[in-house]
Amino acid sequence: MTTTASPRITHIGGPTTLIEVGGWRLLTDPTFDPPGRRYTFGWGTSSRKITGPAIPAADLGPIHAVLLSHDHHGDNLDDAGRALLSGAGTVLTTESGARRLGPDTRGLRAGHTTRLTHPDRPTIEVTATPCRHGPPLSGPIVGDVIGFALRWDGQHHGALWITGDTVLTRRVRATAARIQVGTVLLHLGGVRFPLTGPLRYSMTARRAVQLCAAVRPHTTIPVHYEGWQHFQEPREIIERAFAAAPAPVRDSVRWLPPGEPTTVPT
Repeated sequence: MTTTASPRITHIGGPTTLIEVGGWRLLTDPTFDPPGRRYTFGWGTSSRKITGPAIPAADLGPIHAVLLSHDHHGDNLDDAGRALLSGAGTVLTTESGARRLGPDTRGLRAGHTTRLTHPDRPTIEVTATPCRHGPPLSGPIVGDVIGFALRWDGQHHGALWITGDTVLTRRVRATAARIQVGTVLLHLGGVRFPLTGPLRYSMTARRAVQLCAAVRPHTTIPVHYEGWQHFQEPREIIERAFAAAPAPVRDSVRWLPPGEPTTVPT
């Protein structure tokens, strides 16, 4: 069995991270537009981007694969991020997203697995995990979303799980329980819009603590909680929730300095 070094993860901003492992350079949910623009999300909802990326797209270097949780919201794929897709070796996303993005994109449903292979790099097994990007029955409105569980030889603590934009559901809990999770990139923010009142469209810190208490990841990395007006729970709220959590959950949290590559135990 080939042993692969621990990954380096760089939080670029929002949901966007660069994952470097075994020679692979993987990019999650590319968002590289400058701040200031307002984006519409459908059904009368919108939000303004208030923080730009820590690394410009032009300085990113080669990307071997993009893990795109969904293509139809500007806070997960914006114009500058979309321009990167043609230069990436592989794009993995939802089945509906693959139909929109074209034939060079691999579409996945939750539970389906594919592999990233290269003769000079370790094989990475990628399994799509379920997401529900809003309240019950909101699927036709918010569209399809997936997360990703990444496995490769040499992981000591378990898979690298990117939750994608989701609230906490029984299906998410059940899927997470079947995965031995080493590191989780946890999409947070507790998104709400004035038009829909108290309804949430992404995970709150309180629900995230519940999920991590059940899954017990070795490392929890919060992402996608800042940089946009529609996020309702900034870092301070997330920190308070995890500070009050049981020790294994509290001690798993690791905040990545924007733009700085950080080695994470695998």
